[in-house]
Amino acid sequence: MKNVKILVVDDEPKILEAVRSYLEKNEYQVYMATDGEEALKVFNTVYPSLVILDLMLPKISGEEVCQRLRKISRVPIIMLTAKITEEEVINGLKLGADDYITKPFSPRELVARVEALIRRTTQEAVPLAEILSFNSGELVINSINREVTKQGKLIDLTPNEYKLLMTLVKYPKKTFTREELISMVLGDDYEGFDRTIDAHVKNLRQKIETDTKEPRYILTVHGVGYRFGGE
Repeated sequence: MKNVKILVVDDEPKILEAVRSYLEKNEYQVYMATDGEEALKVFNTVYPSLVILDLMLPKISGEEVCQRLRKISRVPIIMLTAKITEEEVINGLKLGADDYITKPFSPRELVARVEALIRRTTQEAVPLAEILSFNSGELVINSINREVTKQGKLIDLTPNEYKLLMTLVKYPKKTFTREELISMVLGDDYEGFDRTIDAHVKNLRQKIETDTKEPRYILTVHGVGYRFGGE
């Protein structure tokens, strides 16, 4: 999918230029920012289709930029991070990022991640109907507009959270293993921690469940994985 606008945010000029060069060779339109404040301004000007975001930024941290973007947009976000522990990566995903890549990295790998994420977020889960309603209308999914409402209030889901929800909804009787959900939601080419899917489940529960300790929609099947529980 070419001619897609991508915002690259990093305070290291060499990294910016390397990423820009590789992305433009693949026919993406690249916009750049060197700090968090500039990133938000550029985002609100060009409305990119994907953001590549360094977490260690001047003025406004990458973590805060990610949080602010998630309040206004479902745009896919790839974290660039030198933080390589599992907990640090999981915390970054909890902020709303969809994928991550650690420094130092191969620009070719980054381009591959970009292409995979764009494919995932543009391929809709096949709906059972245009409007799906659960628990007497408490949770409603409009698959045409990609809108999810809880008790009439619009819920802002990231692309991966929406894909996760639609995957579970499509097979309401099936219990998915983490490996199956990683394949169906994040893609067969995903390489990362198994707990990544747990972070997405936790984020989704916080948005659609009334009580996350006793979920009604995203149910845990202990020792196996997750299934959809809406009626």
